[in-house]
Amino acid sequence: MALASLLIVANRLLHVQEDPRIDRVTQMLPGTNCGGCGYPGCRPFAEALVTGEVLPGGCTVSSPAEQSQIAGYLDVDVGRQEKRVARLACAGGSNVSRNHAHYQGLGTCAAATLVAGGGKGCFWGCLGLGDCQVVCTFDAIEMNNHRLPVVNESLCTACGDCVTACPKNLFSLELQSQQLWVACRSQDAGDEILEDCLVACTACGRCALDAPALIEMQGNLPVIDFSKGPATRTAIERCPTGAIVWLDPEAGAMKGSSARKIVRQGDRPDAPT
Repeated sequence: MALASLLIVANRLLHVQEDPRIDRVTQMLPGTNCGGCGYPGCRPFAEALVTGEVLPGGCTVSSPAEQSQIAGYLDVDVGRQEKRVARLACAGGSNVSRNHAHYQGLGTCAAATLVAGGGKGCFWGCLGLGDCQVVCTFDAIEMNNHRLPVVNESLCTACGDCVTACPKNLFSLELQSQQLWVACRSQDAGDEILEDCLVACTACGRCALDAPALIEMQGNLPVIDFSKGPATRTAIERCPTGAIVWLDPEAGAMKGSSARKIVRQGDRPDAPT
């Protein structure tokens, strides 16, 4: 009895009163708990807002009006966080890539990967079974006619679920303003890899030669360092396969003038066995 009384007294003495604004701000947030703000959920983000660690603009899901409402309630600036989006480092849809074997089993990329990598000619390529689409709770990913994920950047919140779900590690979160993009993750080199994927990077290095201040070849792939200056379309113009593209907000992924034209709409035949 004495111990219980002691605990009650200690609880009263040590109890820290929580700021009531946290509950109110939590209610103003979307409640998606996506993690796109960098916090594990909306309530931790609300706590950070109330303590002044972050500004309302850090929520990637709230609309500008909702962000302004929170800013007005807390009497702070809205702030701005540059939007990040999920991007896929593969353009090898069924019309340009081919299989060496057909996987039969549980219809997920995670399961298929466990069976000889999934059977696709390019070991690093997207398997097209849509694990990323399934886990995206914002309907920001759709599978196109060539069984390749397409991200709707206006709906993407950079929650990172697709990054985690892809067994090939093809998704990453990138600043939306960065328009130069390497749409390939193959570690092979040479024109012979085009037998399995017509849009693969062959490690020719032309992009790195044309934009040496921005791009260097690492492990048979061009790596872009955006901290070294603004990107231009110069780097894509001589790419023979279109593996490095320029992401136009209206036109989508644009290839350089030297890139092979892709006309096939149906599936590419399997590799001979």
